[in-house]
Amino acid sequence: MKQEIVINKSPLEAIKEIAGKHDIKRFMLVCDTSFEMLGTFEEYNKIENIAVKFNDFSPNPLYEEVCVGVKLFRIGNCDGMIAVGGGSAIDTAKCIKAFSKMSDDNLYLSQEFPENDIPFIAIPTTAGTGSESTRYAVVYYEGEKQSVTDNTLIPDYAILDARNLQTLPLYQKKCTMLDALCQGIESWWSVNATEESRAISKKAVTMIMANLNGYLNGEKESAENMMIASNLAGQAINITQTTAAHAMSYKLTSLYKIPHGRAAFVCLPYVWEYMIENADQDLKKVFEDIASALKCETPSDAVYLLKEMNRELFRKESVSVNSEDIPLLAGSVNVTRLKNNPVKLGEETLTMLYAGILGELTFSERNGGIGKKVMSFLDKCFSNYTLPPEAIAFGNLADR
Repeated sequence: MKQEIVINKSPLEAIKEIAGKHDIKRFMLVCDTSFEMLGTFEEYNKIENIAVKFNDFSPNPLYEEVCVGVKLFRIGNCDGMIAVGGGSAIDTAKCIKAFSKMSDDNLYLSQEFPENDIPFIAIPTTAGTGSESTRYAVVYYEGEKQSVTDNTLIPDYAILDARNLQTLPLYQKKCTMLDALCQGIESWWSVNATEESRAISKKAVTMIMANLNGYLNGEKESAENMMIASNLAGQAINITQTTAAHAMSYKLTSLYKIPHGRAAFVCLPYVWEYMIENADQDLKKVFEDIASALKCETPSDAVYLLKEMNRELFRKESVSVNSEDIPLLAGSVNVTRLKNNPVKLGEETLTMLYAGILGELTFSERNGGIGKKVMSFLDKCFSNYTLPPEAIAFGNLADR
């Protein structure tokens, strides 16, 4: 079935309708530890057919934790799945749903994905990963990150409720928002980009930049737009996959405990800066289009803007790093992800890029406001922005 996206509707009402449509008797609810702090928590408490609640998993879900969830799903005779949370909760639910149809005789990660008609509802509580509309999940096995990919992982329903963003800490808002921005930009230049994905990327990037300030300042309309923009970025990345900035970010997160979105965002302008110098004419045109969406005259101006945004957003958030880790970082990058990048990056180039990135992370106190004009610049650029009626191009994801 095609994914259905529900906006501006009570989750309780939407879930009741979906349960009736599919005759679901027993849901498993997968949620993270912040679930009870949601402003909408009491609404979810009223769902009558929750048979199993599962929240015993790490921020970076472990394979063994997912296996516990699979057992509970089966013991509870569940016939439906609801995930409420950020990317980790949704990824955990994706894996539980997929693995529940597999044999226990072999490692789930080694098996083919069987047909899977378990109705699956995803309700994001952050505006970042877009996982509610992608075929990807991440799980860690024996200390190594495993990417799990299959069309059966795409939730059948995504309920976008911006009220879930109201209780997010400001730092988490920044980091998750930047993940969406990175996905929008990376999908735009990915070698797998299509005319459709680039149209979606453009809408996502434009909406994120237009609503950045309002969202961080707690404006309701901006939060609603940011939730949609994040989902659009997820739609785009579902088509194209991520590129070098994301591939370079994972070891930064595991080594220095930097949130994923921030780690990807600090890599992005350094990767882009290198690619500008090594781009063919077709790629230069793509870079110009991205720069235009960022309201910049040239790609180099856009790189400068993104670096300044990082300094403004994280002015007092320097990270303790070690330059001796650079070879480790350069050697950790997933080669498969690099194949999606439009410019080849060898280990020597990665080493050079990481040197700049680590310097950025330790920029002392951000010099008291080197990027102090960036936010007012963004407000000025996007002051007349209005969301076009065709911006929400949902659906058809489950066909991919």
